[in-house]
Amino acid sequence: MIRTGSTVSKSAPGLEPVSAPLFARSAGPLAIAAGTLLVVGQAIWWPFDQQGNVATSRNDLFNVGSVVYFAGFCVLMFALIGVHGYQASRAGRLGMFGFSAALLGTMLLGGDLWFESVAVPWLARSPLPEVLSSDPSMLLALGALASYFLFAFGWVSFGVASLRARVFPVWISLFIVGAGIFGYQALLAPWGIPLGVAIVTLGGWMLHGRAAALSSGAPHQLLARQLRS
Repeated sequence: MIRTGSTVSKSAPGLEPVSAPLFARSAGPLAIAAGTLLVVGQAIWWPFDQQGNVATSRNDLFNVGSVVYFAGFCVLMFALIGVHGYQASRAGRLGMFGFSAALLGTMLLGGDLWFESVAVPWLARSPLPEVLSSDPSMLLALGALASYFLFAFGWVSFGVASLRARVFPVWISLFIVGAGIFGYQALLAPWGIPLGVAIVTLGGWMLHGRAAALSSGAPHQLLARQLRS
């Protein structure tokens, strides 16, 4: 489990050091923010012909959608770390594998999205925009396919690990698995929207569960124990 350092000095008399999973206290809001950005970015993309690289990349509104979507990927990385902390103790090795695969896949596809958001609009306005319509090299094609596959495989694996851990509701874990499958085409709208909705739903459930635990004074699954301060 990923943990922060002790919040209390070990030398303090009568006090025990307390640690908590990294980003766990903010996992709910981070998940809601990440999912919302993903949905909004894809909603902006959806009306455009996303296969027309030059025309779409010269459109300012489309480029705004790219930046919003990329921001969603950045927040998603932190949300994933926090969400994993909720279930790490019960997900075991499968949970660590799923988390690692999802983190790697998100990082790789996020790098692809950074290029689409920053470099492609510049290339589209360069003296040689036809480079965007040329055939990719073998290395570029393999890199793109690896990013798509690892992103989808990672989120499917994370969803399966969540099913096993039984910390989150089964239907949310199944939602993540299905969204991961659609995620193979997450750089085309609307195929990234299911993951965005799934992550928002998970974040909302986490916030509701924490509020219920605090109001009742009793742990709600693992929430109260892992989010103690």
